Amino acid sequence: MIAFNDSRSSAAALDWLTEMSGLIDACAVTLLHVFHKPTGSEEMMGKKYIQNTTARLQAAMEQARLKLISAGFQPEAITLKLVETPYLTAAEGIIDQFNQGKYDLVVIGRKSMSKAEEFVLGDTSIRVVRALEGTAVLVVKE
Repeated sequence: MIAFNDSRSSAAALDWLTEMSGLIDACAVTLLHVFHKPTGSEEMMGKKYIQNTTARLQAAMEQARLKLISAGFQPEAITLKLVETPYLTAAEGIIDQFNQGKYDLVVIGRKSMSKAEEFVLGDTSIRVVRALEGTAVLVVKE
């Protein structure tokens, strides 16, 4: 399962996967995006903004699927999962979706942050690693 959005850190995680040629025949890939509850500013932008976000992410996921196929992954081994029911945080959504499925590995991108930024803003990848104790979690830094 690859936690995915249209960020550079997700692109780095996807790039890592496409470079691991030994995995191509041995695994199925689920590209997962979960929505978090809208912030106040996102709510002020309205439903059209949220609909545009959904369409943008669907297009990004389709591009990621095509990239995996061009790297040699079989189309039937790739699942796109866009969960539109919002979670309180992205980490909660990833953890919940992991627990609902049968996955052997979680791949998540992580942008570089200072310790102060990490403390104030939190870090989805660290929350996922801590919550999925006993599970293989690969964090790819951008």
